[in-house]
Amino acid sequence: MQIAIASGKGGTGKTTVTVNLALALSSSIQVTLADCDVEEPNLHLFFSGQAEEEEVTVLVPEIDTGTCILCGKCGQFCRYGALIVLKDQVLQYPKLCHSCGGCSMVCPTGSISERSEVVGVLHRSNPEPSLRLITGTLCEGSIHTTTVIRAVRNQFNPEDLVLLDAPPGTACAAMETLEGCDFCLLVTEPTPFGLHDLTLIYKLAQLYHIPVGVVINRSDTTDSIVEFFCRDQNIPILMHIPFDRTIALQQGSGQIISRADPKWREQFFKLGQDCITLAGVR
Repeated sequence: MQIAIASGKGGTGKTTVTVNLALALSSSIQVTLADCDVEEPNLHLFFSGQAEEEEVTVLVPEIDTGTCILCGKCGQFCRYGALIVLKDQVLQYPKLCHSCGGCSMVCPTGSISERSEVVGVLHRSNPEPSLRLITGTLCEGSIHTTTVIRAVRNQFNPEDLVLLDAPPGTACAAMETLEGCDFCLLVTEPTPFGLHDLTLIYKLAQLYHIPVGVVINRSDTTDSIVEFFCRDQNIPILMHIPFDRTIALQQGSGQIISRADPKWREQFFKLGQDCITLAGVR
């Protein structure tokens, strides 16, 4: 089963919920924790241990200028502008390439081959006996966010419960993370901005027909702004995390509140069980 923890915006407390949920559930079942926020991964900051690394690569075109006849077919084919054919040379922009391989297929002289280019790194570790952490890190300047996320997802053991820490927002990276998930836990805060972005990520989950639940972080007297929306949309609110200085200090210093406090471990374990129940059999 795959459960995505998502938010419509950054800073809602998604990482707080993810690490505590993973730690609590791993006390009784095997859990794979996947950091799919590959542009700014941070789950590894909460768990120690040696990690093994693996490069994530894509294929990019390499042109043999000795046999190229400058016909322009590769440039006409590339819709992303990674190849531009001039009268005396071919300009290449590898960072725009989407590695479809089409340019080499349409080249009439076979002048285009492909070489591997590193776009990211996978880190795999076992910080707890029943917890496996997989982190994807996108190389600086690379556009291949979804490629690295797919590489992370290819590491899953189908028998494990998988928790995916989704990138914030509703763009391609979030869509790649949510696809194929059985449940989506939406983390929000009781503010107008929080409600706005909760609405967006909820609509994205609806597009994939994924059942959802909500966690309200930094819960205070203004929770009604989110509660009214959830009631109208028939979305269950599964947890309230109070606006508490102690929690903020613990999480901000790299601690995990469910490790320090058994009561929080019980609450996050119940949260995980509720997610599994609501996901059902799909």
